[in-house]
Amino acid sequence: MSNSSSISHFLLLALADTWQLQLLHVCLFLGISLAALLANGLIISAVACGHHLHTPMFFFLLNLALTDLGCICTTVPKAMHNSLWDTSNISYSGCAAQLFFFLFFIATEYFLLTVMCYDRYVSICKPLHYGTLLGSRACAHMAAAAWASGFLNALLHTANTFSMPLCHSNVLGQFFCEIPHILKLSCSHSNLRKCGASAFTTSLALGCFVFIVFSYVQIFRAVLRIPSEQGRHKAFSTCLTHLAVLSLFISTGTFSHLKPPSISSPSLDLTLSVLYSVVLPVLNPLIYSLRNQELKVAMWRLITAQFRKH
Repeated sequence: MSNSSSISHFLLLALADTWQLQLLHVCLFLGISLAALLANGLIISAVACGHHLHTPMFFFLLNLALTDLGCICTTVPKAMHNSLWDTSNISYSGCAAQLFFFLFFIATEYFLLTVMCYDRYVSICKPLHYGTLLGSRACAHMAAAAWASGFLNALLHTANTFSMPLCHSNVLGQFFCEIPHILKLSCSHSNLRKCGASAFTTSLALGCFVFIVFSYVQIFRAVLRIPSEQGRHKAFSTCLTHLAVLSLFISTGTFSHLKPPSISSPSLDLTLSVLYSVVLPVLNPLIYSLRNQELKVAMWRLITAQFRKH
């Protein structure tokens, strides 16, 4: 193939070699998808319907649930379709669209987690200014900035990736379209183009990470100054769920893309990609709902109200 214009489709990595194992993967993906849809849908409905949950923390959690749903709906349906129909094809435009939306939702989630860190910082370190610094307009602006940043980041990477000539093959070593595997097919010798967008995003991600670390240093210092043990425990517990979700997100994504080549293998790559693109959107709402009593009560009321209607 001389260039990308001659590529009409890509071949995705099959989840298994035999029909029986493919069917098993479909069942697992279906179960995980339904769990993600149910859990995130309950959070969105509970926050939207529960007036006592109309606070900055739950507003950002609602946005986070939307990004989790977006990640699941971008990658899983195509993988299930290919397994059921015993194919591995995805069209050129379909691959570009899948890459764009996955980057859009995953980047927006990271920016939202950064904003949620600021929410915890203000709540603990500047409680008297909480209403001023995190009013409804300020929260809407921060959420809009996170979504807009995710959109621009996805647009930049998608345009940069698919503007490069592809001539090595059309076989992707991943079950969905992902930048590193597409760039392996590129015959472009311009490292500047390949690294330029990555350098910009890495700088932005590191900036967010430094902000998160700085915020949590200030949070822990403020918590340690609280005189009562009960007060320290209550203050720290409000950060624990966010810290758990953030740690899982950063650790899986970082290790997946920056692991040493010596330990890299198709099976490990597939496992890690399933973990951060499919499993995490299910774990996030579970972690939040299990740790937050207000959210559990609101979700239970919503479920019982639906049962009473029927």
